[in-house]
Order: sequence, then C-alpha cells, then structure tokens
Amino acid sequence: MKKFIVCCLAVLISSALAFAGDEREEERVKDAGNVLKEILNIPDDIPQDLLDKAECVIILPSVKKGAFGIGGSYGRGVMLCRSGAHYKGKWGAPALYALEGISIGFQLGGQATDFVLLVMNPKGARSLLSSKIKLGADASAAAGPKGRTAEGATDVVMSAEILSYSRNKGLFAGISLEGSTLRSDGSANEKLYGRKLTAKDIIRDGKVGIPGCAHELVSLLDTKTPVNKSDPKSLE
Repeated sequence: MKKFIVCCLAVLISSALAFAGDEREEERVKDAGNVLKEILNIPDDIPQDLLDKAECVIILPSVKKGAFGIGGSYGRGVMLCRSGAHYKGKWGAPALYALEGISIGFQLGGQATDFVLLVMNPKGARSLLSSKIKLGADASAAAGPKGRTAEGATDVVMSAEILSYSRNKGLFAGISLEGSTLRSDGSANEKLYGRKLTAKDIIRDGKVGIPGCAHELVSLLDTKTPVNKSDPKSLE
C-alpha cells in the first residue's frame, strides 16, 4: 500500500511540474507579445520599412544581468518567421530561444531589459534555425536604427543580417549584441508543444500549429506587417 501511495504521489508531482513548465513557457510567449505590442506603439519605434523587410523577429522579454543559463524566463524569448519557402506568407508558430553572453551583462546596467531582433535575410534565418550562433561572428549583427523610416542608415541595414533593439526603463534604442549567442531552447519547446521538436520543425516545416498563447502575437505581426517587402531576389 505504501509503495502504491508513493507511486501515486510521484506521478502527481511530476504531472504538476510538467504543467508548471507548460504554464511558464506559455507566459513567456504571452510576455513576448505584450513587449512587441508596447514597442510598436512607441512613436519613435522600429522603422516600418525595416519591419516589412524582416524575414523573422525575435522577442526576448525581461532579460536580466547575471541571469544567463540559470533558468526561468531570464534570457529567454521567442522567434517567429514568415511562412512559405521564400518567407512570403503569414507569420507562423513561435519557437522558443535563449540569449546568452557575458558581454550583455555590462550593457544592461543591472536592469531588466526587453530585446527585439529583426532577422533581415534568409541566410540569417537559416543560421539561427540550424545551430547556436554567435552574433557578429556566425551572423553579422548591428544596432538597429529607429524612427519612422530607416533612411540614412542604409549601410547598417545592408551589411547586417540581424538588427537589434532594446528597451530599458522606458528608453528605446538600437543596441549592439555582438559577442552574445542565440540558440534554440529545446527543452522549452518540448514543454510548450508536448514533444521534441527542432526550431526548424516548428518554424520552417510547419509540424505544429500556432498555440493559443501565441495567437495575439502572431495576429499583431500579421496586422502590422502582413507582406514581406524585401527585394524578391534576396529571398530566392
């Protein structure tokens, strides 16, 4: 009888922990949606012409200094891409990603910071979907220009595969994340979708639908930037 009770308790505890994990991942996705919504409502925000040319978007809410690799929601967020072979379709399901790197800690100043990264070409997207990458080494990265348009920042936009922005204490600006790393958060994706999936399975191969917690985020992107306005040749 004792063994039976112990087994039942073990099952209940493991189920509760699994549910808590699912809940945490869902909250992370919802937080990312709230962050992007707030940032896109800032008057001097991400230039619309850059957003319209992005193949993918990465949103990392509440990244904190010294918290990398510890767990929880620190340094964790989502990546979403436009669907279709050439990134011309609607925005698809999110994959969970992790941001790591000591260099970020010095830039954050000890405060929780929200990050939004724009992936500006298929090469950058492929790099992120295939392996862990180091920004500035495996993928060119730069602080993103802000304002109504990206005019006057052509060199930055043309040379970077990833443009990054930060929001800290209400201040919104482009920020360099060179030296930091981005990787697919495999365990978090498993908790969110209930089975082992790679980021490519989720984003490019469409093996899962859009979860309920991501509907608002995906709808926001479909509304704000429904069409990919990149040079068609760059998407081939």
